[in-house]
Amino acid sequence: MSEPVWTKFLTERDKAVFAAAGYGERGGFGKRPALLVVDVIYAFCGDKSEPILESIKRWRNSCGEESWPAVAAIKSLIDKAHEKGLPVIYTTGVRREDNWDSGSWSWKNSRGAERPKVAATNRDGNQIVDEIAPAPQDIVILKQKPSGFFGTNMSSYLTLLGCDSVIVTGTTTSGCVRATVLDAFSLNYRVALAEEGCFDRSQASHAINLCDMNAKYADVVRTSEVLTFFDSLPADMFDLPKGAGPKLAAAANA
Repeated sequence: MSEPVWTKFLTERDKAVFAAAGYGERGGFGKRPALLVVDVIYAFCGDKSEPILESIKRWRNSCGEESWPAVAAIKSLIDKAHEKGLPVIYTTGVRREDNWDSGSWSWKNSRGAERPKVAATNRDGNQIVDEIAPAPQDIVILKQKPSGFFGTNMSSYLTLLGCDSVIVTGTTTSGCVRATVLDAFSLNYRVALAEEGCFDRSQASHAINLCDMNAKYADVVRTSEVLTFFDSLPADMFDLPKGAGPKLAAAANA
């Protein structure tokens, strides 16, 4: 089995401290998981596979070419979740047209006033990439801050579904993925991350944040292990949306 991606960044002292302090114990999967797909959108992936320094000329938040192998890994998990009738919950951002509600996002980035849209591509940066576009039974959460839980219906939807655990994928590992993992951990969900399904614009931040989350908050596991786990679950455990749209809209059209 290959070494974790973070091993090369750790000193011998770090390794000894983690071992002596008991960090990194396996928490295990839950019994009723949801698959979370955090911010796999054009703003973070770009609209094609290209070196990151090229991609960020047009998409300032792009993670570059490393996004697309992760998208393929996430697609394999989504396909298996659909096959087994498991919940798939996406997150993406939402903004006013005047960008007033960007708030603190504008304080730490010199290009923060740019809208997440590139006219030449006709793609809105907050659009989930076509390769893993949500199906009718999937749930999409709109958010304005890093965590998929902060100021959203995520917790109430997981309660409605009867979930006891989440499998987290998406981007960035050090930002929105980490924030979502910490909130899920704080709410006492069992948390796992599919390693190949997470990505970041910084290689070092990606590795070290996986290390830290694996040590304290979640199990970082191979995508193949998550697929095997999904295969072990009974089919159609969940009462998922039917994709028919809100009742209010249906009543208005009656």
